[in-house]
Amino acid sequence: MRPDLTIAIAGDWAPIRALEPVVRGTPEAAYGDTLPGLRAADLRVVNCECALTEVDEPVWKSGAVFKGRPGHVAGLAAVPFDVACLANNHVFDYGLRGFRETLDVLRRNGLRTVGAGLTRDEALAPLSVAAGKTRITILNFGEGEDLTASRGGPGVCGWEIPEIAARVRRAKARGDFVVVVAHAGLEYIPFPPPYVVGAFRALSDAGADCVVGHHPHVPQGLEVRRGNLIAYSLGNFVFWQPGDLYYRRTGFVLHLRVRRGRLAGYELMPYRITDRGLRRLRGREAAEFRRSLERVSKPLASAKGVSDAWRAYLSYYGPAGFKKEVLSILEKMETEPRKGAAMFRNRVTTLQHVELWRDALTQFMAGTPEPVPARLARTIADWFTRPVAE
Repeated sequence: MRPDLTIAIAGDWAPIRALEPVVRGTPEAAYGDTLPGLRAADLRVVNCECALTEVDEPVWKSGAVFKGRPGHVAGLAAVPFDVACLANNHVFDYGLRGFRETLDVLRRNGLRTVGAGLTRDEALAPLSVAAGKTRITILNFGEGEDLTASRGGPGVCGWEIPEIAARVRRAKARGDFVVVVAHAGLEYIPFPPPYVVGAFRALSDAGADCVVGHHPHVPQGLEVRRGNLIAYSLGNFVFWQPGDLYYRRTGFVLHLRVRRGRLAGYELMPYRITDRGLRRLRGREAAEFRRSLERVSKPLASAKGVSDAWRAYLSYYGPAGFKKEVLSILEKMETEPRKGAAMFRNRVTTLQHVELWRDALTQFMAGTPEPVPARLARTIADWFTRPVAE
């Protein structure tokens, strides 16, 4: 039976680094042979991982700042994307002026926005979209690196899981198809931390037909829970990652098939990110990518698997990783005190870092840790070391 509609959901998009001239010069080329698949969907959703502004003075923050110019919006309009998710840690990189301009640029070019606003109510507001006879509700939140609207705004929709779950339940009571898009988790690791698993499952159990994650900049696993889908990280999209690591140069677009207001199925469209744009993975490459996703999805099948996967990463991070991270912050406090302060504040206020430091230090204190399953250790090493050329 044919679905009533399909929804394509893509990960992090930013016209930066090697892909900036591609998006600026030939916007369609940035998508390569993924473009027909994107255009075939009835609704297209993407995470706008940057400001689109002429403002040139960035804010002081922990991580990198990303900016596109207003003209780069042609890269989104070329598909065309219908919805831009803004609950991420970069849309306010150029302050309130940059955010206001970004909103204006997106909306003038036909994109609806969700996940950030000038007030808390605007930031938390769901987006409702009609597609044929189906009403789709999209909610978008993130950890935000302190740029949440929790204190009244402006900012992004932050880690307000009970409130978001309540809004999911209200939308499902109306009969909507509900998608929750989250920008959360620890970067580059193959397995979601337990706090992310708990939050995504709570939203799924509240009735979300699909919960989709990005921010780790690598693909992570999927699980089906009582008929609802959770995709923990789509990986990078039109986003150039320095270095040559395979999993930072691969990702997938998630295609949802919707029938009678429920999830009828889903498909993955995996791709490689090159300095000329995206290239779909086909044949043996696609099969290998799917096997990798199956490998990182298996621990999600049990509470012990989720716990073991997290312990495996804590062991990989180890005292050396903690020391390196702390020393880099202290060095920055000496050379750029405001940057160093932002880095330290981020580590003690953002869940991804709070959870890592707390659990890592607890494991260090315990002395000899419980052995980590070798298969999990190998998978983590693979995600951090496998080169593209392999």
